[in-house]
Amino acid sequence: MSAIDDLRQTVARLRAPDGCPWDREQTHQTLARCLIDECSELIETIDRLDLPHMREELGDVLVQVIFHAQLAAEQGDFDFDDVAREINEKLVRRHPHVFGNHRLNSSAEVLVQWDAIKRTERQVAGRSEAAVFKPLPPQLPALMYAEAVWKQIEKKRLDVAGLVDGENIRRLGADLSAEALGRRLFELAAAAQAKGLDPEGALRQEASRVAREVETAWHAANPPSS
Repeated sequence: MSAIDDLRQTVARLRAPDGCPWDREQTHQTLARCLIDECSELIETIDRLDLPHMREELGDVLVQVIFHAQLAAEQGDFDFDDVAREINEKLVRRHPHVFGNHRLNSSAEVLVQWDAIKRTERQVAGRSEAAVFKPLPPQLPALMYAEAVWKQIEKKRLDVAGLVDGENIRRLGADLSAEALGRRLFELAAAAQAKGLDPEGALRQEASRVAREVETAWHAANPPSS
């Protein structure tokens, strides 16, 4: 039996009628915070390049995946094999340059193809393409959310005149280094705390404002054809 099968059996045993009282009480919702915590601890080991502890934290994240799959299997929704099968099929489908005959020569070409395949998948599934911004998880940390919004603005060359100071962005980024960025972000967080402000909430609101107003302006300039 493989190590992954051993782990799946262990989780199933914990959920059995005579298993662990705590594990038996859990739901998808109650485990959500556990997943966030475990992912955060994994990221910490990645930042430190602490490989022995990274291995341990990867295991903690894997337990969360298997636990959710076990809960779903108990309800007859899906099981771990379904999860693994679906992601494997997606990886093969989105890498025709590896598993097919079409070859690509750069990461940029891969990303363009990836987006095109995703659009085709959404169309086949009947999901709308009307939105300017692709859906972003609201649970993303505000900094990642703001980064994702700006990435889509640049990628689609959306007009942000009057909404974002593009000249200031270029000026700030001219000589920006990872060290200087970290220092500036820390100073802003410290200044916000000293003023009793919530930097996470403030950034999320600003990123949401930009996304909302860009989306509104785009739809006004591109009304649906009758």
